[in-house]
Amino acid sequence: MTVAAHRTVVPDEHHSAAVDYEPISVDGKTVVVVGGTSGIGRAITLALAIEGANVVPTSRTEERVAATAAAARERGAAALEHTCDVTDRDSLDALADAAVERFGTVDAVVNSPGAIARASVADVTDDEWARVLDVQLTGVHRTVQTFLDRADLESVVNVASLSSALGIEDLAAYSAAKGGIDGYTHAAAKDLGPDVRVNAVRPGFVATPQTADAYAEGSHRYERIVERASIGRIGRPADIAGAVVYLLSPAASYVTGETITVDGGFTPSAF
Repeated sequence: MTVAAHRTVVPDEHHSAAVDYEPISVDGKTVVVVGGTSGIGRAITLALAIEGANVVPTSRTEERVAATAAAARERGAAALEHTCDVTDRDSLDALADAAVERFGTVDAVVNSPGAIARASVADVTDDEWARVLDVQLTGVHRTVQTFLDRADLESVVNVASLSSALGIEDLAAYSAAKGGIDGYTHAAAKDLGPDVRVNAVRPGFVATPQTADAYAEGSHRYERIVERASIGRIGRPADIAGAVVYLLSPAASYVTGETITVDGGFTPSAF
């Protein structure tokens, strides 16, 4: 994206002083994307790479990390390869140290860790419940704490989910964890402001490798989603990435404690 120079608004009777417009740009920022090697997280990594950020896409799988970092470099970005397990503080410490050593600091963190248990309230086991919350909720908290201690953090974006607001069957643990992300985002924004802005994006129904079967064209869920969504289609990972770029940019410098829903108009369509 070509970034225009700052524009100055000429004062008139409604403006007592000139106003500088801050651009939607992440050029030169260093961003760690937790869970940034597949699905929505990978799309966020590559969007940031295209927009000029230094990126650190991380997950537990070395092959995915290497492939995503290579794709980011193909788009002109500097990228660091480093695996990480958000359930392990030592692993997070090593990630933060490596990122700071490579780039000098970390400006922003995007939290999009992946863990899911397809089980209802009646059937989800204690182990499944604990695993999903440990990755999706506690792992986000561990990550934020780790980078607060080691970097000049400016912004955090957490990936939330419509499952926290809508009744989606067989996603009890995941829905609970994402509901926690909503509350955590608001609380963290208050605790860490004004130095660190904390926001979230709430994707709607997005076709990823993890959800491809559930949202396949012709399936019952596909027809219901497409019928209700104002945009008239299932979401794509890249649809979510633009909102994240905005929230990490100077254009969002007065935005914190907010959750931006990106669902193609699904939520407001009551009928």
